[in-house]
Amino acid sequence: MSTLLSWVGILAFALQIYFDFSGYSDMAIGLANIFGMNFDENFNYPYISKSITEFWRRWHITLGSWFRDYIYIPLGGNRKGLPKQIRNILIVWFLTGAWHGASWNFILWGLFFGVILILEKLVVLKLLEKIPKWIGHIYAMFLVLISWVIFAFEDLNKVKDYLLCMFHLNGTSLVNAEGLYYLKNYFIIIVIGMVLATPLLSKCFKKLEAKQSNTRSILVTLIYIGILILSTASLVSDSYNPFLYFRF
Repeated sequence: MSTLLSWVGILAFALQIYFDFSGYSDMAIGLANIFGMNFDENFNYPYISKSITEFWRRWHITLGSWFRDYIYIPLGGNRKGLPKQIRNILIVWFLTGAWHGASWNFILWGLFFGVILILEKLVVLKLLEKIPKWIGHIYAMFLVLISWVIFAFEDLNKVKDYLLCMFHLNGTSLVNAEGLYYLKNYFIIIVIGMVLATPLLSKCFKKLEAKQSNTRSILVTLIYIGILILSTASLVSDSYNPFLYFRF
């Protein structure tokens, strides 16, 4: 695997895990509404975040609020001084990792975020306020992609090998034919995925829905029907459709 292919791969995994998880959360919210129940929003465009602190306010919101209410606050939260606050954050993120599975990569993944959140609370957030927002966005997404490498492989040796490949430190080629093949064949769908992971389309829909007219109603309905047909066709044409979070 070349360095190029390793970055294409982890970017694809980042999109897969977001659309898999956010998608089934939206399905649960919609199904609950059919039966007259209201479920909380679980994702709020996490990939537009400009810090890891913001990312975890937008990613898996219900899990974060549960750990806050039932673990972090009962332990004392931030009310008993900085040393105990740091301890409480590390406990919460150790348990967050363990919640995903009894494997060391999940523990490492949880502590990875715990340490970053502590550093942001102490130093980094103040620095991020002084720099352009796009730099903060690159910073956040870089760390998120690194975290997904840890999350993806239960074998820590594979985590190490993949990270070395990403930073061209394992002697493999920077670019090879296989990497270019995957980039060429999946470039469009990756770009579409990146666009759909932002609020851009949602804002367009809201503007469209704000216009009270029969033409608007018909157009919106046709768009939703088109999305349903495309999604169904995609499922039918694929012989293997694993749901990523069944692992957890």
